[in-house]
Amino acid sequence: MESKQIKKLLEEVKEGKLGIEEALDKLRFLPYEELGATSFARIDHHRALRRGFPEVIFGLGKKKEDVLEITKSMLKQKSNILITRASEELYDAVHKIDARAKYNPLAGTITIIQSPAVLNSSLSPVLIITAGTSDIPVAEESAVVVELMGIKTEKLYDVGVAGIHRLLDQKEKITQASVIIVVAGMEGALASVVGGLVDVPIIAVPTSVGYGTSFKGLAALLTMLNSCVPGIVVVNIDNGFGAGYFAGMITKRMVLL
Repeated sequence: MESKQIKKLLEEVKEGKLGIEEALDKLRFLPYEELGATSFARIDHHRALRRGFPEVIFGLGKKKEDVLEITKSMLKQKSNILITRASEELYDAVHKIDARAKYNPLAGTITIIQSPAVLNSSLSPVLIITAGTSDIPVAEESAVVVELMGIKTEKLYDVGVAGIHRLLDQKEKITQASVIIVVAGMEGALASVVGGLVDVPIIAVPTSVGYGTSFKGLAALLTMLNSCVPGIVVVNIDNGFGAGYFAGMITKRMVLL
């Protein structure tokens, strides 16, 4: 439940459109709701109020039935739904309970929008850059999150250091960005290169793309962590969601400064 929903609820009570008992019933599951006889999940319905973004469902490793129960619970509370690491099979099941569900096969995300974010024209787009095309799925996960937060994205894909001229040809776009997400696997050098060109926050995302000694993203992670360029923060391997969330928080905060 978001702050605007609670304000509307209180206004309806004040105006006599809603009884106190009815209002209490709507607020019953704040701050969380236990699901199932064994309490297999505790849904944090209060998170959007505290954090500005509702709880997100990590789909990988969960039983389909459990994901559906969590989704139904969040739908009752008028929350927007974001399921990450989701398969097409899971999407088919979610779509049966809500026809508004949309699937992004590249990002592996399912979304159900109940309360559309209002795009703030004063917010600069977040620029998302990838080293290669194999990094695009993680970048797309970032983009989904940023856009759910009401912020536009711009994308610059396949401009890695193996052909640095591709990046330098886009210098104007890069230098005009206010926040940049850089997604790279292999040795992960792209974040440092971009960091040397701009004076804005960079969120580096190492991916598990690469040959054996990339150690499933560990090499890229260590390169990014050891960058000599200041102003770079690093999220976990393949964590497009975390990068998008952090970029959205920074961008929204800029409006208040």
